[in-house]
Amino acid sequence: MYQVTFSSQAMHELNRLDKLTQLDVISPITALRPDDLAHPREPLGQFRRGQKLLYRLRAGDFRFYFEAQGESLHVDYILHKNSLEDFLLRNKLPVSEQQLVEQHSKFWKYLESLTK
Repeated sequence: MYQVTFSSQAMHELNRLDKLTQLDVISPITALRPDDLAHPREPLGQFRRGQKLLYRLRAGDFRFYFEAQGESLHVDYILHKNSLEDFLLRNKLPVSEQQLVEQHSKFWKYLESLTK
């Protein structure tokens, strides 16, 4: 099992939830093991963004975007699934969620603006 740390954006999203929902949402990421990251399969995915190897974990209505850093996982973003779908719809992008995350730079600029 990994130690899990959260960015300020991720903590902000978690703090908006009641305590029981928080436990349900973080349960899947706290249960990840090194073998899961070595051979990801749904609901876990992996992709590269520049030089970084990032992971996406679907947990109920939320999506965790995180990095593995030795014995810990650092969650960069937690997004509600509808916010990502809304992004796709508003921009009329004919791509899957994973393609958007991997290739669309506007999406990453938007996410990075949330942490400032």
